Amino acid sequence: MDVGRLRVLRELADRGSVTAAAKALHCTPSAVSQQLRALQAEVGLVLTEPAGRGLRLTDAGRALVVRADEVIAAVDRAEAELDVFRSLPRGRVRVAIFPSAALMLLPGLLHRFAEVEGLDVEVRDVDMTPAEVPGLVADFDIVVTHRDEHAEPFPSDRLDVVPLLREPLDVALPRGHRLAKGRRVDLTELAGEQWISVDVGFPVDDVLRSLAVRTGVRPQVKQRINDFRIIEALVAAGHGIALLPRYTLAGTWSRRIVRRPLAGIRAARLIEAVLRTGAGTRPPVATVLDLLHAEAAAVTKQP
Repeated sequence: MDVGRLRVLRELADRGSVTAAAKALHCTPSAVSQQLRALQAEVGLVLTEPAGRGLRLTDAGRALVVRADEVIAAVDRAEAELDVFRSLPRGRVRVAIFPSAALMLLPGLLHRFAEVEGLDVEVRDVDMTPAEVPGLVADFDIVVTHRDEHAEPFPSDRLDVVPLLREPLDVALPRGHRLAKGRRVDLTELAGEQWISVDVGFPVDDVLRSLAVRTGVRPQVKQRINDFRIIEALVAAGHGIALLPRYTLAGTWSRRIVRRPLAGIRAARLIEAVLRTGAGTRPPVATVLDLLHAEAAAVTKQP
């Protein structure tokens, strides 16, 4: 089978339409359709079928996409081995990272990237939900994302998931709050409080919702703000309480709030690097993953 045609099939699977696949491959939709027809003739099976005004994969098409990932990963590994002979982790790596992880990791990461000769890393901050991650993997070599530690893991049939760190979530309280003097806070003590959370679907809110399911205490969410620095300012001003990640750098309002762990409950988000199967064998991608591990370890060791 032609590897180029397999790449076309994979792009259709990742992006959901012929037009989007053509844009990603820098060709016309008719060229994509032609390659798909040629691949179907080559394998002797129907790989796509009409779906409204577009196309979707048949069962055979979906099965072949999984094998296509393996074939393309094998080609990438072969290229990576040749890169070793060409020596070293040279090349461009595209990284998507969610904003609060960028706040926590990116300042140190950029120093680490600069120390590797020939490594070119392009980083973009993307406010992502877990459901959006597989689509982002089509555009980026590495997607640094987060999820509630009790949520379902990302599917492993077409994705490689590399754990980076577990970040506990603490309750943020105004400094004069009645519970601020304690070492820990029981969620039941916060039943009547007004909460500030992030948008529905984002991991910190997922944690708050899962805590409600496990404890029976439903939080009263009054405001939804995705920027943790704004949340800190609102908590400091007495507009509510919040769950905030422990290692993310505090804003200018940090002296006017206190953070306390929850008593008797594990509440955390998992920060992970997600990439296409086999992509981590490319030397520059492997190097960026190593540097992500190093920076994550440095962050968790801070007092």
